[in-house]
Amino acid sequence: MSDFDKSSILPSSNEQSQTLIPQAKMLENSPIIYKSEVMRQLMRMVERVAPSQATVLILGESGTGKELIAQQIHKCSTRKDKPFVAINCGALRETLLESELFGHERGAFTGAYARKIGLAEVANGGSLFLDEIGELSPGIQSKLLRFLQEGEIYRVGGKDPVKVDIRLISATNRELEKEVVRGNFREDLFYRINTIMVQTPPLRRRKEDIPMLIEHFLSKGTNGILGRGRQMAEESMKIMMKYDWPGNIRELQNTCERLQILADGHIIMPNDIPEHIRNPEFKATIEDYDPTLTVHELEKRYIIKALNYFEGNKTQAANALGITIKTLYNKLHEYGEFDKYAVHTKK
Repeated sequence: MSDFDKSSILPSSNEQSQTLIPQAKMLENSPIIYKSEVMRQLMRMVERVAPSQATVLILGESGTGKELIAQQIHKCSTRKDKPFVAINCGALRETLLESELFGHERGAFTGAYARKIGLAEVANGGSLFLDEIGELSPGIQSKLLRFLQEGEIYRVGGKDPVKVDIRLISATNRELEKEVVRGNFREDLFYRINTIMVQTPPLRRRKEDIPMLIEHFLSKGTNGILGRGRQMAEESMKIMMKYDWPGNIRELQNTCERLQILADGHIIMPNDIPEHIRNPEFKATIEDYDPTLTVHELEKRYIIKALNYFEGNKTQAANALGITIKTLYNKLHEYGEFDKYAVHTKK
């Protein structure tokens, strides 16, 4: 999913009272494409849950479309004409996340030159979607719990409570019940956010949807105009159906974008499909071992290769690597490469 526009500065006649107001995320028009029974059951659950005011926790692997489900819940709710605001809890450090979520007052910390309205306040009357909620630090968990209990926030550096009415929708690829047992996630917050739990199925459990998804991505994707008229050969489709897609729909979409750009003809042939999809059982041989490389250096090189492959897009790289975006950020800081990949080039 694309990142929200974190902040825009609204003109003010009084410079000292200038306020930073993040823009609510615009709902994507991407349809939820399916014909599988497991997805029919999920959408029926969404239809039943949406009209209520209950908090919803969406569980599922990375790349399964959890944010699209959150958007659908909002669109079918009584809050549909109010903002839908999304924030990725794993992409920001604790201090920045608190400011993004709850806002801050002018002078609250170095660089706080103006009051900033937090995303929870921007979502007032609508829905607040917290993606990767399992990545929240204990400090933010405590403040989020108070917000949900009292319906009010305190901006960083502020003394006055601000009343906010939101419907909370959360998502995680973690097993939060286990995180509660380990002491990494507050039990009281866990029960507060999971009034309703829904599960997004991995793509390997809904393979009958793959042909429809491929057709959609080839014709409507970012590079759809490049692949106009392209179709999958029957053998190519069999290969795509056989593969288990560990990166789920996001991996399928990225693969279709590559095929739009790199396939030789209008018909996508088996040889156009990446080797690891055609031969998923292929294993590297022992001869590839290099005794001069440490595990740390191999890890660094592989992570940097993933970032370069996805043109600096950290979310896509993290999903492909099978790590959280927070872990990727920490690794980049460790390698001294964070500034280089602070901004990615969108594909």
